[in-house]
Amino acid sequence: MTQQDHNKQNAIAFYELMFNDCQPGKALEQYVGAEYIQHNPHVADGKLGFLAYFLRMQAEYPGKHVRVVRAVAEGDLVVLHCHQTWPGGHDYAGIDIFRFDADGKIVEHWDVLQVVPEAAQNTNGMF
Repeated sequence: MTQQDHNKQNAIAFYELMFNDCQPGKALEQYVGAEYIQHNPHVADGKLGFLAYFLRMQAEYPGKHVRVVRAVAEGDLVVLHCHQTWPGGHDYAGIDIFRFDADGKIVEHWDVLQVVPEAAQNTNGMF
């Protein structure tokens, strides 16, 4: 298995553990390196910012779920294309980008989200 394949598996496992299994602390311990640089403007930088955000999401949105549709790895980056379902709200199409360190740990994160619309100008879908 290549390092890129390993990083891709770790990104998916990280997302599953922190988002679907509601265990952000365990996800940090297993998959995040010494530093964690956050680019999402709604989440504070660092591991504590990540933990606080996902503990709040766990309490406010029980039953939230993410499905990884595809994963792409290049160099030290992994991109996940995901379908997020939030109770009582919209579904989202999300792209998460993770940068990994030499030990295969996540050290940086970027993301973009788009509401899945009820109607579209084409029949291709978002996934």
